[in-house]
Amino acid sequence: MPLSVLLYEDDELLRSSLQSMISLNENFLCLGAYSDVLQATDQIQHLRPDLVFMDIDLPGMTGIEALKKVRASNQELPIIMLTVFDDSTHVLDAIFAGASGYLLKKHISTRLFNAVEEVLAGGAPMSPSIARMVIDSMRQKPVENNYQLSPREKEILTSLSQGNSYKMIASDFAISIDTVRTHIKRIYEKLQVHSQTEAVSKAINEGLV
Repeated sequence: MPLSVLLYEDDELLRSSLQSMISLNENFLCLGAYSDVLQATDQIQHLRPDLVFMDIDLPGMTGIEALKKVRASNQELPIIMLTVFDDSTHVLDAIFAGASGYLLKKHISTRLFNAVEEVLAGGAPMSPSIARMVIDSMRQKPVENNYQLSPREKEILTSLSQGNSYKMIASDFAISIDTVRTHIKRIYEKLQVHSQTEAVSKAINEGLV
């Protein structure tokens, strides 16, 4: 069964190109493509997509503002931000708002579908330059509270923050995926969060990794 997708992009040419790119892939079904996010919450609730691609710089309401509204009622829906912005303010604002991934538009043609696979595998895809920016930002923040995280839990939380999937984490640390899930469950409990997005946002915001 194809993965259903909604697309929000105000550039008509790029929106059409992305819609065609998605439609030509038999594993995807584009439910709709819109030039703004003013009705995004209602559209998502009505159409129930499996995944959303969302631009940041949109007329009337930014993608980050829309993302916050969607996350108020839906924490699980994968939402990948597509943007020309690669500055730390936009990147971190999107991550804190609950973005599942963040791709620069110049990388869409080569990384779009790989990004979807990463999200579905439990990762948080980012363009390489974006991942480096996030890591640099995390390094600049002082550690104020480690929430009694064990050394391994800190390592896994750091790996999650870098966008790695459960499978990649298991491979990197030579442990099973079930063990990874157990560690992540404990991390969620200690941080008092309920999702990977919340855990990563808290880790970055409080300098835990």
